[in-house]
Amino acid sequence: MTAPKTGLGLSGSLLAAAALLAGGHAHAHITLPPGGAAAGSDYEAAFRVGHACKGATATTGVDVRLPKGFTLSEAVPRKSWKLDVQKSGDGEVRWTADGPASALPAAERAEFIVRGKLTATPGPLWFKVLQTCDTGSADWAQVPAAAGDKPDFPAARLDVLPPGVAAVDVKDAWVRQTVPGQSGTGLFMKLTAPSGARLVGASTPAAGIAEVHEMKMEGDTMKMRELPKGLELPPRQTVELKSGGYHMMLMDLKQPMRKGESIPMTLKFQDAKGATSELQLTVPVGAPAAAKDDGHMHMSMPMPPR
Repeated sequence: MTAPKTGLGLSGSLLAAAALLAGGHAHAHITLPPGGAAAGSDYEAAFRVGHACKGATATTGVDVRLPKGFTLSEAVPRKSWKLDVQKSGDGEVRWTADGPASALPAAERAEFIVRGKLTATPGPLWFKVLQTCDTGSADWAQVPAAAGDKPDFPAARLDVLPPGVAAVDVKDAWVRQTVPGQSGTGLFMKLTAPSGARLVGASTPAAGIAEVHEMKMEGDTMKMRELPKGLELPPRQTVELKSGGYHMMLMDLKQPMRKGESIPMTLKFQDAKGATSELQLTVPVGAPAAAKDDGHMHMSMPMPPR
């Protein structure tokens, strides 16, 4: 739903080894957090390793080949792993477990982090990552030839975003449908900001007012209040706007919210330096199959002053 929708040299034998795995590859893509990053910004690239290679029990090495458009400033060490950094060419960073005891078990997840400066030119950057395991290896290095392609071993993608476009990923957004005469409703979603952000506002032609609210118990009473400073989105943590917690209130509705329809929505964010950005969404009315809708009409509850 987000918009817009981008020394230690590796030998050809490693690429061939990865290709041998393609017939039954594990769903173990090494990825960067969704949401992208602003062009020209300082960026902390946290590569997520969730599984070992096919048929292996542990990851023993992670080798990131840096693309043009990312200038390395720092690679973050891991305890009991050797760190090698090569800055010639585009740059390459390798972490190698000291031994079996420090290898990453297949069932565990971890982040391998590099920090650097992004290009000022918007568009996708592809980080190629070689994962070495106690048995075999997987080279996550394939770049899709066209939109919609799904390579067996995709490189980790980072969308470098134009100025003003929020580096925030939105999932499972929906608006609760209304009944005749109802003047307000709730909007729910999951937000993830790779570099951190604050949701400070929203607007839609479907409502006169859109505000970030919080539901919480105070004594024996459930109360709802606006968050005047917005909602903090910590780096790489998913924050869910849901019934009974944080959510977006749409008030002074200009039209009924009918299940199966959708409304345009603009979310407004602010980063740690105070720079503002926006994200344009089209949000469906009605809870998706995976969402739990308790049916509460939060607008019917009083909103006491702070």
